[in-house]
Order: sequence, then C-alpha cells, then structure tokens
Amino acid sequence: MKIGYFLSSEEYTPAELLEQARGAERAGFEALWISDHYHPWVDAQGQSPFVWSTIGALSQVCSLPVTTAVTCPTVRIHPAVIAQAAATSAVLHNGRFVLGVGTGEALNEHIFGDAWPQADVRMEMLEEAVEVMRELWQGGFVNHHGKHYTVEHARVYTLPATPPPVYVSGFGPKAIDLAARIGDGYVSTMPDAEMVRRFRDNGGGDKPCQAGFKAAYADSEDEGARIAYEKWPNAGVPGELSQVLPSPKHFQQAAQLVKPEMMKESFVCGNSADAHLEMIDKYAKAGFDEVYVANTGPNTQGLFDLYQREVLPRLR
Repeated sequence: MKIGYFLSSEEYTPAELLEQARGAERAGFEALWISDHYHPWVDAQGQSPFVWSTIGALSQVCSLPVTTAVTCPTVRIHPAVIAQAAATSAVLHNGRFVLGVGTGEALNEHIFGDAWPQADVRMEMLEEAVEVMRELWQGGFVNHHGKHYTVEHARVYTLPATPPPVYVSGFGPKAIDLAARIGDGYVSTMPDAEMVRRFRDNGGGDKPCQAGFKAAYADSEDEGARIAYEKWPNAGVPGELSQVLPSPKHFQQAAQLVKPEMMKESFVCGNSADAHLEMIDKYAKAGFDEVYVANTGPNTQGLFDLYQREVLPRLR
C-alpha cells in the first residue's frame, strides 16, 4: 500500500502547506493529497488558499505525486478552466498529477448565488464536466453544446504527454457507480470494503482506490482529541449536511451537536504508532491501494517524525 500525506488547505497557509510537503517527502511519504476549497469548514480552521497556485508551487519544492482531493469542476469553476489548470499542473509535475473530482459542497460552490442542484443533477453535471475536460486534453479546438455546459472554439495549448488521470469520489451507491463508469480511479475517506467492492464490480476493475483519514498528533490521546475538536468539529456532522450547508457559520452551528469525545472515532489522536498502523490496516483490509493521512493542529513535525521512525518502517 502507498502511504501519502494529505495537505489540508482549509487549515494552513500556502507557505505552511509547502513546508509540510517538504517534510512529508523527507519523512518518506510517497505522495500528496491536497484539498480544494473556497471556504474552510469552520472559522477555527482559518485558511483556504487557491489550490491551483499551491499546486504550482508544490512542483518547485518536492517531487511527490499530487492528487486533488477533491476538485468540483461543475459550478464554481467551469470544467474548461479546470481542464487548463489540471493540464498545466500535470506539465509542472512531469506527469505526476491526478485530478480527483467530486460533486462538491454548497460550502464552496454556492458563492455566486446559483441554486445548489440536487444530488442526481450534480452527478449528471460531473459526468458531463469530465467529458468536456477529456475532450480538451486531446488537443485541437473543442465545441461542446451539452445539457449543462457550452464550450466554443476552446483549445488547451499547454498539455502533458498523457492526459491527467481522473479519479472520482463517491460515497452513495449512485456516486460509486458513476466513479466506476467514468473514473480512472476511486476516492473515498471511509475504510468500507463494500464501497471498494461495488466500485470494482461495477466497472472499476483493478483501477487504483485512494482513501484518507485525519490525525491529531499530540502528547496524549486526550490532547489530540481536544485539538481535533477545536479545529475540525465538523468531522462529526452526520449525513448529507456536509453537502448542503452553505457557510462556515452553519457548520459551526451544526457542530454544536458534536461532543469532544466523538473526535476519537474519526481521528487518530495522540502519538501512538500502533493506532496509526491499526487505522491503515483497516483501509488495507477494505481493499484500498493508497491511504493519505492529514494532521490537524501545530504538531505536524511530530507526526512526520513518528511515521519516519516507526510507522513507515514497520509497514515496509
């Protein structure tokens, strides 16, 4: 299994993200995820730099492959523009770039006042968006008049030798089936074997499956849980709320239902290598090929040292 590090754009400045990328490579991580947000989930996270600027800078500070986890190419940014951004990123990273996509959240996509489509429509839009991007990556001028998008006389001139792979995020059955049908790989955050099985059985075959989890490195499990609750209480918000709530303020309100002790269910808290190995094993047993760990709070170097010293050697 490939072990990567997840760069959280919602919590760290661009300079901090670049330093984390350097640290991850030094520690022995094999790849990077990076989140693509317009807003953080809650104000306590406090950041949200433009991901495409950061991705360009990453190409100059480390050589690790980069995957967006995930970009929504449907509402906030037209897929023709995402196609250009992803192509440039792939050129800068010498082909070591994957465009991870999903149907997005109102938190990031509603900013122009557009109506937030229902889930079935968002999946329909995502499928057409991927079609548009792949057509543009073939070179030449593109004219597309579809149900959701129009492209006229558009050509992406700066192209990598091969088009960027497109990995598709999905959690419900319909979204997983869409990922299996149109994706070059699958993206999730849950160590759920049934999700992986559905992806593989419905057309995904042996395509790569990526997943990620969150950690809060600290001197104790309780201190890690305190940090996680301070920075990411939204991790405990249930159901479809994460897709439909429109602002950090609303997530903060919903997070009042989350109790601090609940963070230990969704985060690896503290400084135990065994706890990280146990979590990674869950994803391995579920059938994932790659797993990415994100750290929250100020102790990222502590997590890097833990992985370099204990976690990665034991896995290898």
